Amino acid sequence: MTTAVLTPSRPVRRGGPTFLTHTLLLTGRQLRAAWRMPAFLVMNLVQPVIWLLLFGQLFKAVIDIPGFGVGQSYLEYLTPGVVMMLALFGSAWSGTVYIQDMDRGVMDRFLTSPTNRAAMIVSTLVYQSILAVGQSLIVLGIAFWAGARFDGGVAGILLLLLGVVLLTAVFCSLSNAIALLTREQTALIGISQLLTLPLMFLSSAIMNTKLSPEWVQNVSAYNPFEWAVIVGREALSASPDWPSLWLHAGLLAALALVMATWATSAFRTYQRTT
Repeated sequence: MTTAVLTPSRPVRRGGPTFLTHTLLLTGRQLRAAWRMPAFLVMNLVQPVIWLLLFGQLFKAVIDIPGFGVGQSYLEYLTPGVVMMLALFGSAWSGTVYIQDMDRGVMDRFLTSPTNRAAMIVSTLVYQSILAVGQSLIVLGIAFWAGARFDGGVAGILLLLLGVVLLTAVFCSLSNAIALLTREQTALIGISQLLTLPLMFLSSAIMNTKLSPEWVQNVSAYNPFEWAVIVGREALSASPDWPSLWLHAGLLAALALVMATWATSAFRTYQRTT
């Protein structure tokens, strides 16, 4: 007669949903909300398209200014700047979603649940990046229809979209952190406007900084919006300056990581002061 040897089975670990699962669920929540309000997405495109078509015609002669020297039409020069403006303005307002969640009590319910804090930030970054990439492709299509041609091809467009995603991550994280720390719509709007317009004009998005005062050139070297414009413009050019492109993409990626970490830590400040 044989005896069976019983070995204790290992306990089954029943962990909660993973970071990835939380990110997907929260991203889907925001995408569904955007799908229910498509007018907002269209309105966000209006200003960049006006800038593209109006400025592209009004200032098309500036390429003839001695020293401008870009070897392309002004519309082709302007398009990467307008694409990055779209990403900047859209991401700088992303914190309004957090303000709405606070006002409705949704944020407190999230924070008292097992919801992963990093997933809450990353899902917002993913959502804003999806919107920014889609809208950027529309702007590129309008620019092509208006006569712009980009020698960078498909690979150049993909690199430009990489710049869009990185810029969106930087300012979406910043906007979310401000929303968590101030909890006020007016404060978020004021700070966003205070940052976005100076960053835009202290860059080469509209005008070549070679023609700007020296102090503007010096400031633009530390401007993350200018880093994104450089990435986009080099990516679409016939002969990209690859070291410059990857340097500025790396700077954006590093800054995005710092901002996302700060935004995640802002949840603790929000909970302590609630």
